[in-house]
Amino acid sequence: MTDTESISRVSWWQIIAIGRNPKTTFVRLLITAVLVYWGFKSAILPISVSGISMQPTYRDGKRLFINKLAYRLDLPQRGDVVAIHEAGDRLYLLKRIIGLPGERLRIMRGTVYIDDEPLLEPYLLPPTNGVVNPAPWELDEVRIRGDELFVIGDNRSMGKGDHYFGRVNSSRIAGRLIKP
Repeated sequence: MTDTESISRVSWWQIIAIGRNPKTTFVRLLITAVLVYWGFKSAILPISVSGISMQPTYRDGKRLFINKLAYRLDLPQRGDVVAIHEAGDRLYLLKRIIGLPGERLRIMRGTVYIDDEPLLEPYLLPPTNGVVNPAPWELDEVRIRGDELFVIGDNRSMGKGDHYFGRVNSSRIAGRLIKP
């Protein structure tokens, strides 16, 4: 039997789907699957929003993805939403960066001031009926050190005591949110 006779016995769809050598195709498929899985695990972190601190931007129960490689070549920016290691590899907080290293930050009557300038925060709820949404939080001035960022959630209508916010060491940043 010649090569052309053996090839003619294999239908065209089998050649397209499996290739001429099924063993080689299986090995390639296995290697590709391992590389994709490893790449996904090292670059992407799936998380689920738990709680209301990031509402209305991200609702409780929403599934999101974090780019774990985002800050390998780039620095965190104001406005970035990041995952913060809280405990081990299972618990992360989702917060927005509002203060960068070297800045002075304070909160007066719910308004954030960076180096004595009010911070424009378009991601917060717009005022309704002339009432500004942020609760009247007060925070004395803090200076953000060179290895820190200041993070806070978007739901500022919560009481100050019910909200995790503040300076966080940049080494605890797991990555930046991949915008849905």
